[in-house]
Amino acid sequence: MRRRDLLGLAAGLLGAGRPGRARAREAGRTIVVYDPVFLAHRADDHPERPERLVVIMQALRAVPALGLVAPRPATLDELRLVHTAEHVERIRRLSARGGGRVDADTYVTPRTFEVARTAVGALLTAVDRLAARQARNAFCAVRPPGHHASADRAMGFCVFNQVAVAARYLQATTPWRRVLIVDFDVHHGNGTQAVFYTDPSVFYLSVHRDPFYPGTGAASERGVGTTLNLPFPPGTPRDVILGAYEAAVRRAAGEFRPDVVLVSAGFDGYRDDPIGGLGYEIEDYRRLMGVVAQVAPGGRVISALEGGYHLGALGACVVAHLEPLLHGAGRAPATPSSPTPRAHP
Repeated sequence: MRRRDLLGLAAGLLGAGRPGRARAREAGRTIVVYDPVFLAHRADDHPERPERLVVIMQALRAVPALGLVAPRPATLDELRLVHTAEHVERIRRLSARGGGRVDADTYVTPRTFEVARTAVGALLTAVDRLAARQARNAFCAVRPPGHHASADRAMGFCVFNQVAVAARYLQATTPWRRVLIVDFDVHHGNGTQAVFYTDPSVFYLSVHRDPFYPGTGAASERGVGTTLNLPFPPGTPRDVILGAYEAAVRRAAGEFRPDVVLVSAGFDGYRDDPIGGLGYEIEDYRRLMGVVAQVAPGGRVISALEGGYHLGALGACVVAHLEPLLHGAGRAPATPSSPTPRAHP
């Protein structure tokens, strides 16, 4: 499909580009934050491509309970809540020069700086909606992904780390101070872990394949006690992985007592994913999110797309992922408040 046709198709999905319809639906309990600009980041023959979002938005079009919200770009100061000024400027200049490769896996195009800023801004938009009680939870259909990006480096398809910036933005602009980040992408989120490794106010929990790219995420990596990695070799039975993950999420939430849960939602653990795979079936994404919805205070969850490259199953995986949020598995909404500090696990 030609790029112009792709942009036109996605502009119509879920009423994107129709502000009146979007405003009418955004008060829904679960919102999707999306903009067709996310399709403008593209390199030929690369697995991280715009069609990923096209199939997701086509699948979500059949879910009438969702409200659609358009994001704003993150400001430079907001990007610098996590990223160094040098890293932000490096990406801006490379994009302005017409783009190029950051490494063998990660590319920048003339539109990448704009697209990646807006991907971060999508999560900040979701934070604002939750804080204003205009939504209960959110899924951010964004690209490029983010969890490999560290404070000063783009890698692994990732340019800016939108989940990490959202955690800092939450802490800076809302009464919510304690953030649980759950990452079930098949790859370990080394960038997110590095940002918060010595920070007791953010708990990072990852379930991932090991050994695998990027080579981090050993169970022994605990930081100040608020990092928990669950590495599994390929071939591990699904129920073993999912059972360990559910127990870990419940324990982390019970002991850490977060105010908000952020999710790095990677769908490359699916059994037929061309890049990764941990043997997951489509229905397993319902289970992966179900325990998160159960432990999230007030049902406050913001999920962001990371990996997932099997176009035939990706849309169905995302719909399954959102079902626990739509069905209100979390507790009733509560007014934002700062909790009394508690001991860390």
